Amino acid sequence: MYFWLKVLHILAMTVWFTGLFFLPRLFVARNRREIDADPEFWNPVTNTLFFRIMTPAALLTITFGGILIAWNPTGAWLVLKLVVVAMAVLLHLYYGLLLYELGHDRCKHGATFFRVIGWVPLVLLLVIAGLTGAKPQTLGDLPAPPARTVDAEDLVPGLGDDATP
Repeated sequence: MYFWLKVLHILAMTVWFTGLFFLPRLFVARNRREIDADPEFWNPVTNTLFFRIMTPAALLTITFGGILIAWNPTGAWLVLKLVVVAMAVLLHLYYGLLLYELGHDRCKHGATFFRVIGWVPLVLLLVIAGLTGAKPQTLGDLPAPPARTVDAEDLVPGLGDDATP
């Protein structure tokens, strides 16, 4: 059960972050009045992406993550990951506000701003992946690299001590 919850959590997170990556590109198109900026195309596409794809995926990600927390993981990584996830949720909500403003032609930002905020989800995703992979127990407790020595047998089979003719 734990495995499948993790799989569902990762799948929902992937869909959510894909939307977080793509929506700023649509904001740039709207701001620059590109071919994708036509309201008859832009409004249904962005609303479908935000309300029918990204938001349910975000809710599923948070729900499955909350269930996984019930398996009692410990360490500073979880607290830090939850802080970064909260930042992703705030970014998601901010994208919704920008979507509303752009949909009503009340844009206060330029294309450069939308390009810059398009990089924020990547930073958040990398931090989440790093914390989840390292799982430090404290802030100063990062895992050390492996200290195992490499034997000749590991490099080339048959070169060990008992392989002499």
